[in-house]
Amino acid sequence: MQIRVKCKCGEGSCHEWAIVELQGVVEVQSPFQDRLQNLEIGTLCRPSTQEAYTFTIGYHELTGSKVPLKKPLLVLKKIIHPDASVDQSSESNPKAKAEMELQVVGIIRHRILFKTRPKALISKPSI
Repeated sequence: MQIRVKCKCGEGSCHEWAIVELQGVVEVQSPFQDRLQNLEIGTLCRPSTQEAYTFTIGYHELTGSKVPLKKPLLVLKKIIHPDASVDQSSESNPKAKAEMELQVVGIIRHRILFKTRPKALISKPSI
């Protein structure tokens, strides 16, 4: 089976993504268990004068740095195109004659690594 990879954004102009790497576990409170889709867990920012990143989760602040990946990763979106011709085998299995392609959504060249323990914030976090 041949899988085509398409890039609509053009060479070198794909959206830059990054991986956020945390040490430990981020636990979701029970009222939010049903609504994990688009759940905001904190605020990630980088002051323009520094190379360090800060990630504020509730009353905890993490400090991290940007680390390049050894090999870049692609972020892909799977697109299935159904075949126009319908025969007996495709009626029993609808995906038998479907053509699939992968579309490039972005490229990941860096990760933001938070490897230290969080600092407790005494006052309310600034949002």
